[in-house]
Order: sequence, then structure tokens, then C-alpha cells
Amino acid sequence: MLILLEPSATPEQVREILDLLESSGIRGHVNESPDALSIVAPHASQAFKPDRIEPMAGVRRVVPITSPFKLASADAVTARTVVEVHGVPIGGPGLVLVAGPCGVESREQLFTVARYVAESGVRLLRAGAFKPRTSPYSFQGLGVEGLRLLEAARAEFGLGIVTEATEVEIFEDVERSADMIQIGARNMQNFALLRRAGRSDKPILLKRGPSSTLEEWLYAAEYVLSEGNRNVVLCERGIRTWADHARNTLDVSVVPAAKALTHLPVMVDPSHATGRRDLVIPCGLAGIAAGADGLLVETHCQPERALSDGPQALLPSDFIRLVTLAQSVHQALQIPTTTGLWM
Repeated sequence: MLILLEPSATPEQVREILDLLESSGIRGHVNESPDALSIVAPHASQAFKPDRIEPMAGVRRVVPITSPFKLASADAVTARTVVEVHGVPIGGPGLVLVAGPCGVESREQLFTVARYVAESGVRLLRAGAFKPRTSPYSFQGLGVEGLRLLEAARAEFGLGIVTEATEVEIFEDVERSADMIQIGARNMQNFALLRRAGRSDKPILLKRGPSSTLEEWLYAAEYVLSEGNRNVVLCERGIRTWADHARNTLDVSVVPAAKALTHLPVMVDPSHATGRRDLVIPCGLAGIAAGADGLLVETHCQPERALSDGPQALLPSDFIRLVTLAQSVHQALQIPTTTGLWM
């Protein structure tokens, strides 16, 4: 259930409501937004009657949450969630770009890419220190050394760091270094990892699994939210179909479908969705036109020498062109409250 509170509700009244819920074995979560204060109680059973709450001081009304996604559901909040990463709001009126190489390969490679990413105005850098690869013989990342290089890049260029945690055992190392932690497509249903992410105070970027439905994706988000971490961003990165012209099939339709069901921001990763440099820009722009809150893209200073995913990495010149085109498409949507491109 969603308990909408009066604007004048005091901390004591909120505490009294939470205590009543807890006495019935129900954990309540307080949601704060600029225009409303509410409490969501995802575990409230049908046996717990709203009329026990509605007469209490500070309560405006109680709304049942019929969606199976109790915390991810759009019914669970009074406003869409905005997740702030290194001072950049994801899910607000502006468009967010996150860019960088697939993996951290060396200081020279990372700093070269970080420099032109920062000079373009983009404010969030993506790169993997730990890389889950299909083949055990492929480049697996530099590990902790890669995290140290990412920290150095943040200090040098002022960029927020988005990087992946591949398992529970290394989560704490990633947590110390990252501004946002990615849960990759292969780990979307790694429930132990999702629960650990839910206990983190760092924002989580949750990629959709290559064979996962929208419902399964939202349930994965629910695992993170149910542990207390409210800062979750969904990322569509393509699904596996019979098509053989691209690495995966970008499901553009899932962007508006997801935004109709959940209050969480939704981004698109056209690099992993297509696996082809020539398809990244048009598919990324399609994602923006469909309503995505941002793009996650790969770019490399020398894609032909990249240790992972070189064929899908944008050349520096192509990346700059994407930044310009992304601004144009976003502005063409004529969102009344737009503030431009957050990068």
C-alpha cells in the first residue's frame, strides 16, 4: 500500500505510522519528493486493512498497490524518481550521456578517452575494471588496478565513474571506487549480487538480460529496491532474437513500456545492443526519441586495438557527432520543462 501524507505531517506522526506497520510485521519505506511525502509498505497483506492507517494524524489517504512490483511500480510513488550520480540527475527533464571504453586497458588509453569525453561536455565516464566475458581466455579486465586508474581519471577530469561489479566477492572494492555501480546483463538474475547492491549507498545501473522479459527486469530491480537502495536506473541493452545483422536486437519499444510501469529512469545502451559502430548512433537516437532518459555508449581512441568490443566502439569524431545529434533529437521532442543535455 501507498500511504500519502499531509504536507504538514510531523516526524513524530510519520514515526507513529511506521511503528504501527512494524508492530504488524510490515516494513515501511519513506519516500520524499519535492511535492509530496509518502510511505510505501510493499509487504502489507490483504489482511492488513487500510482503515487502520487512514484515521491517523498526518495521513491524507491510503492507496493500494496492485502491481506485483511493489517498490518499482509507478503506483508506489507520487513523482518519477531522479537518480543523482556525481551531481548529474538521471531521470529529470534533461538527457544524460555516459561514455567511455568497454574496459580499462591502460592509463594512457583511459586518460585519452576520458579527456575527449570530458571536453565534449559529458560528465560521466563508463569503463569496466572487471569484465565478464563469454570466453575464459578473453581479456577479463585489470581488476583492482583498473579501479585505481578510474579513480585517477575522476581526479584528473572531474568525471563521475560508472563501472561494473561482477560478483559479490569484489562488490566492496567496486563500491569504494565507483560513483555508480553497474549490474551487467549476465548478472541481471544473480539474486545474491542484486541483494548486495540493494544494501549499497551507491546508485545502481541495472542492465536487462539478453533473454529477459520486461517483467523479469522489473523483478530484478525489485530485489535491489527491497533491500533499501532506492537509486536504481534501468538500462536496455538489446535482447537475443533470430536477427543476425547485429549483435543483439535493440528493443526500443521497451523504453515507453517500462516507463509506463515504473517510476525508475530508463537508459539505452546502443553499443551492446548492436555490436556495430555504424548502428550505434541511429539506434541511440531512436532510444532518445522513444523517451529514454539517457544513453550509455562506448568510445575508444583506437578501436582497432581495443582488448574488448572494439567493433562497437565509436571513434572520437563519431562520439562528438553523437553528442550533437543527441542534443538535437532531445530538443526536437519539445519537452516543455527541458533544461537541455546533462552530460
